[in-house]
Amino acid sequence: MRAFVFPGQGAQTIGMGKALADAYPAAKAVFEEVNESLGEDLSGLIWGGDIEELTLTANAQPALMATSMAVMRALEAEGVTIEAASFVAGHSLGEYSALAAAGAITLADTARLLRARGLAMQDAVPVGVGAMAAILGLDLAAVKQVAAEAAQAEVCQAANDNDPAQVVVSGHKAAVERAVEIAKAKGAKRALLLPVSAPFHCSLMQPAADAMARALADVKITDPKVPVVANVLAQAEADGAQIRGLLEQQITGAVRWRESVMYMAAQGVTDVYEIGAGKALSGMVKRIDRGLTTTAVGTPESVVAVAAAMNK
Repeated sequence: MRAFVFPGQGAQTIGMGKALADAYPAAKAVFEEVNESLGEDLSGLIWGGDIEELTLTANAQPALMATSMAVMRALEAEGVTIEAASFVAGHSLGEYSALAAAGAITLADTARLLRARGLAMQDAVPVGVGAMAAILGLDLAAVKQVAAEAAQAEVCQAANDNDPAQVVVSGHKAAVERAVEIAKAKGAKRALLLPVSAPFHCSLMQPAADAMARALADVKITDPKVPVVANVLAQAEADGAQIRGLLEQQITGAVRWRESVMYMAAQGVTDVYEIGAGKALSGMVKRIDRGLTTTAVGTPESVVAVAAAMNK
């Protein structure tokens, strides 16, 4: 069994998806449709802009989704459809890419939702008030204890359970800084603040969750062609009506990536394909379950190779 997984923020690079757009008209059409839906030349920024501007949350989110969808269109041109996967899943914003790939939300609506999501998440907390930190070498239970100890009447929560040795905390800056020191004292291999613009996936994001509830209310969400393993559930959901609420919860809820991968493996998944920019999820998947085979698909060459293997 196969799973297609879709990367989240941090995977963005200048030039991502350009070779695919040059090689596949259907991939180029993805970027053109995203440009049109947003009313701007996002592909120009992706392919020839400034990395700091691309990294802004409101740009990175639709840009990464567009790149993932360009890979999907290239795969389709080579005869591989989304139904080749038994499950799809995405890391944070990647869940929107997964839903678009599975046909639950149109490409144009997904781009507009992610622009709204990025702006809402950026605006939810003033710059400098919140922070996130990666804790390496402690498991989820230990990091939850660290966060609780560090909170001291502020917000500090486990936000991303990425793999057995990497959990990210999010919340008020001072609380997150305390968590870094407490984690080091408790034996973390490393604990470091992340270069992010807001404290994602914690209760400070409630204003963004409210904004997304309004944005999602205006969008048609249908049942996905392939079950989506939702971040907040760490299990599959195939009901479009339920997915709307899960996307709202995802803004303040933890990204349960480790459990999501374990769930897919328990259902019989053996091969995981990372669809889009970078290889970050492939590394996490291998650390979660070494028995899983991972393949990053983000270039024309990788598309051709994967299609040849699947079409045998």
